[in-house]
Amino acid sequence: MPKMMLSMRRVLVRFAAIDFVRTAIAEQADLKAFTEKPSLQILAGVFLICSSFLLGWPAVAACGVVALRLNEPLIAVIGGPLVYGLSHLVFLLGMYFSGAKYTVIFFRWLSRVSVEKLLALIPPEPS
Repeated sequence: MPKMMLSMRRVLVRFAAIDFVRTAIAEQADLKAFTEKPSLQILAGVFLICSSFLLGWPAVAACGVVALRLNEPLIAVIGGPLVYGLSHLVFLLGMYFSGAKYTVIFFRWLSRVSVEKLLALIPPEPS
């Protein structure tokens, strides 16, 4: 087996040994919690997170276009970072409303699936 595969397998085994990943694999972490009806607070959080993406780079690009059209570079120089900072604040507010519960559920599932699939792709070490 190539040396690269051996080192990748060792890294994956070390990653799989982390408590978070090990318990996710042992408990067969899944996404069943996402079948529950979300509360209004969680929906508001998801809405804010989605709208933060619209305030991100598209709004910065719009500031650049407006600055070019009006021949006012300060619109892009000052407005771009301000709009981008505002998008971060909206994103953080959305994360606050959504809470960490669903994030942890998602990352437990993602860890389990990733490690299981990657370990299945790499052949075991020869004895």
